[in-house]
Amino acid sequence: MRYDPSFYAGAAVHYRSGRPPYSARLEALLAGELGLDGGGRLLDVGCGPGSLTVRLARLFRDAVGLDPDPAMIIEGRRAAAELGLQNISWIQATAEELPAAAPGPYRLVTFGQSFYWTDEVLVAEAVYDMVEPGGALVLVGHQAEGRAVPPGPGPPRIPHDEIRELVLKYLGSTSRAGQGSAPVQALSLEDALAGSRFGAPRVIFAPGIPDRVQDIDGVLSNYFSMSFAAPHLFGDRAGEFAGELRALLSGRSPAGLFWDWPGDTKVLVARK
Repeated sequence: MRYDPSFYAGAAVHYRSGRPPYSARLEALLAGELGLDGGGRLLDVGCGPGSLTVRLARLFRDAVGLDPDPAMIIEGRRAAAELGLQNISWIQATAEELPAAAPGPYRLVTFGQSFYWTDEVLVAEAVYDMVEPGGALVLVGHQAEGRAVPPGPGPPRIPHDEIRELVLKYLGSTSRAGQGSAPVQALSLEDALAGSRFGAPRVIFAPGIPDRVQDIDGVLSNYFSMSFAAPHLFGDRAGEFAGELRALLSGRSPAGLFWDWPGDTKVLVARK
């Protein structure tokens, strides 16, 4: 689909505090699966504010975070600076601008919930030529469906169904993205990779974080970090929406704390 600069307008500052992190075992899983030894290069495509980039950069000699949104790149640089990471370069570009935007070779190219925003098969083919022999393209995301739900740590779960109804009240029934509607995924991620030279990926799960607790501000940031509820979509009613969401959450948890269970971390590994 064609990139729209307003997809995540206003969302970058909410992303790191709002989005649930991937499994604490992700680094070990990838290192073991791919034989990562601290050498080689990483390219994280659609890196957003660097949530995945900064976690994986320590496994490589050099890393590159690539994203078309300048605000996301700013947040990525900030995250790296806070952690004292100096081996990451940041590039503002779309995945469709590869390989010219960030020439290879790379040992690993990752997409953290960003692959479906791209022209998947075309991008996978471009990445194939950028990955060194024995390297891989890896897709990382959350999956709750079909995964065992752990016991909660005490606070109530985030009332996602009610919050989505509130979003519908303000934005209507068509899922929004930028100036248009959300993309329709024609192929599953597995089928998109299988249609490229990579072939069918290996699917691995890493255990999710069972005790993630967010306060009301964190839940609000979770939604403002999403393309379908990015702040710009609400226009001058963003404050009104935030107030109504805060009231809803206050009524569900007197302590103002909520449990979030987005599922386990799903990893698709496509080797070259």
